[in-house]
Amino acid sequence: MLVDSHCHLEYEGLVEDQGEVLDRARGAGVQAFLNISTKRAEWGQVVGTAQAKADVFASVGIHPHHADQHQDLTREELLEATRDPKVIGIGETGLDYYYDHSDREAQKRLFRLHIDVAREVQLPVIIHTRDAEDDTLAILTEEMEKGAFPALIHCFTASAEFGQRVLELGLSVSISGIVTFKNAKELQEFAREIPRERLLVETDSPFLAPVPHRGKTCEPGFVRDTAQFLAGLRGDELDTLAGYTTENFYRLFSKAAA
Repeated sequence: MLVDSHCHLEYEGLVEDQGEVLDRARGAGVQAFLNISTKRAEWGQVVGTAQAKADVFASVGIHPHHADQHQDLTREELLEATRDPKVIGIGETGLDYYYDHSDREAQKRLFRLHIDVAREVQLPVIIHTRDAEDDTLAILTEEMEKGAFPALIHCFTASAEFGQRVLELGLSVSISGIVTFKNAKELQEFAREIPRERLLVETDSPFLAPVPHRGKTCEPGFVRDTAQFLAGLRGDELDTLAGYTTENFYRLFSKAAA
């Protein structure tokens, strides 16, 4: 049984047919879904879906693309949102210098705010990083020195050097369908070497559909294709990889296990 550790069930392409999307994923062996929020206006809907479905969980957070519009977010507001029983993670948050949709200092401030709350409640920070390896690593290192917190680099596409550094800091890494792409040779090489106790799988649906679904709207059920490809890379059987990535999910997101 698999877990989709990162999907956007309220996004266009999934929300219109959400029930059938989830049923197709369950039929493919997906036993749990982490529904990710990216801005405050989504929190109610994201959490509401999790409350209504036993196998769906939720995160609360602000994507770096939306940092400029959330400079009024307070620590208390984010902390209160984590109290819901179905909220098991904080994010996605982080830094995105590829698009620069928000001021970089605004992104950094909110990233640190998410980490501060995560440290208090010990829920994992779900981290998005793109073209921002140095600053992401600097913030993670500085914040870990203040006190440990659980964290995950989602949809990993960074350098192997960055990957090794975050593993040394104690983070986990989630691999998306990008790993199946022909031009993802560096990612494939790193994915072979990720310690099995730190590896998760995800779709980031409705984005990034893996081979053989490229060009289609990505669905949570496609996590099976990514897991199958990863298993081949790592010399595992699918059932073996599904077993340890699911175990890793529930260990990292321990509130879901509880």
